[in-house]
Amino acid sequence: MTAVANASSSSGASPRRVDVLIVGGGFGGMYAVYKFREMGLSLQAFEAGGDLGGVWYWNRYPGARVDLPSIDYSYSFSREIEQEWTWSEQYAAQPELLRYIDFVATRLDLRPHFQFNTRVENAVWSEDRQVWTLTTKAGEVWEAPYCIMATGPLSVPKKPEIDGLDRFHGQTYYAARWPHTPVDFTGKRVGVIGTGSTGIQIIQTVGREDCELFVFQRTPSFTMPMRNVPLEPEYMAEVKRHYAGIREVARNSPIGGARPQSTRAFFTVTPAQRLSLLEDSWKQGGLAMLGTFGDLMINEEANEHVANFVRGKIAEVVNDPDTAERLKPKGYPIFARRPCLDTEYYETFNRPNVHLMDCLTDPIIEATEKGIRTAAGETELDILILATGYDGLTGALMAFDVQGRDGRTVQEKWKDGPRSHLGIMLEGFPNLFMTTGPNGPAALANIIRMSENDVDWIAAAILHLREHGLGSIEPTRETEDKWMELVHTLARPSLINKAKTWWVGANVEGKPQGLTQFVGGFMKYREHCAAAAAGGYAGHRKEPLRRASQDLAA
Repeated sequence: MTAVANASSSSGASPRRVDVLIVGGGFGGMYAVYKFREMGLSLQAFEAGGDLGGVWYWNRYPGARVDLPSIDYSYSFSREIEQEWTWSEQYAAQPELLRYIDFVATRLDLRPHFQFNTRVENAVWSEDRQVWTLTTKAGEVWEAPYCIMATGPLSVPKKPEIDGLDRFHGQTYYAARWPHTPVDFTGKRVGVIGTGSTGIQIIQTVGREDCELFVFQRTPSFTMPMRNVPLEPEYMAEVKRHYAGIREVARNSPIGGARPQSTRAFFTVTPAQRLSLLEDSWKQGGLAMLGTFGDLMINEEANEHVANFVRGKIAEVVNDPDTAERLKPKGYPIFARRPCLDTEYYETFNRPNVHLMDCLTDPIIEATEKGIRTAAGETELDILILATGYDGLTGALMAFDVQGRDGRTVQEKWKDGPRSHLGIMLEGFPNLFMTTGPNGPAALANIIRMSENDVDWIAAAILHLREHGLGSIEPTRETEDKWMELVHTLARPSLINKAKTWWVGANVEGKPQGLTQFVGGFMKYREHCAAAAAGGYAGHRKEPLRRASQDLAA
């Protein structure tokens, strides 16, 4: 009995057949549903959450907000949506992002194609039948020739390696799985573990509440002022007139967005000019500083100059010199960890109700019934917030059983680290496609531009198969090897390697470490995608449509 037959018989369900199966209801999954429906393909999509939105459905924590400009962090495939939707802020908050997602889903009638509150437990490829069979946790069985994993780079929350968390008798909240009802902090002693982008947004927001806030800082982050502003109607009218040009700039930029990117090398300007440029970037806010010089991620000395500039700003803002010193990131390059944006984060530590717990000098020992114990003693808490991140890039696809040719699993293929072609297809897994996979730009560029690019590439590949009477496609081992060699060659000089982050897998114990994202820029990535499709996917193994598949399709 085949693995597919086993999956069907063990569940007691008869498979339901469609053309395309899609896993994930974030930006990638939503666009995939729209794209394949418009191609006339039958489809079924699955989402573990109760509605669409992906990370924005789950991330409802206090202060949750996008760190890319709203006009960039939005779909470009529909002129009607661009013209009908109006952003209210330069950096949209989570509630507005959910309203945008709801607007798109309603306008395009996407929800009927999704099955919510549904987890896929396994996906198995049948070589003789040329179909993927998906089984849900509830035992439903679906099959289709094409399977799209739009599970995203940040989907699986990471539980911190802290002993005794289950013993804590207070309220515990994961930032990545925040409740849908408000949390009252009034009069409470609140602890936050984690000072990455999410932790910073929580701390600066909860710190203003009538509570005692204890920030357990393990690794300080570099963060720059967001300088968020309302978007005036006159400005949004201008944007809508010029969306086409804005989108073209974004597609042909290294980051997939319209933020200015300079090719200027740091040491080509005088010290006074450098300081002036950095001051201007600081005043502009957002990630302007990252684009001020073109060599910050390959020139360690230039990077340290910029890091010192930001450390100086921390000292200017934080009143207590000892606290300011403890907040200064050291030991890794600036921007080698995910760059953070804030609204008066450092100023939060001037408030009498906010206390910095430096876990580098006073490490966490365990959680207790009453709170958190460090080497110096116990801090009693009523509420504990865990902003400890995700098993990024690979966690979502490895969270369930995916079996390709000859029963080989993704876990086996990726045991030494993720490998694929373009971050979209895997050798040995015919007709399995990923959006924003771990060997593309992944976390280093605008995820919506990437999602649109990847879905369009997948759609073109499927159209090629159908027009040529082909049953399956996958990259050859040689093609995959060449792509991974390019990824590793480009990654080698990057300063991202010098920080222990989820970008390199260092935040999950036992996970293979290394920079496996394409760091050559979104524009170059698009060129590689286009080249791979040119000439009829010459670097791919293609199989003819077998009789068993034809009978199923009939």
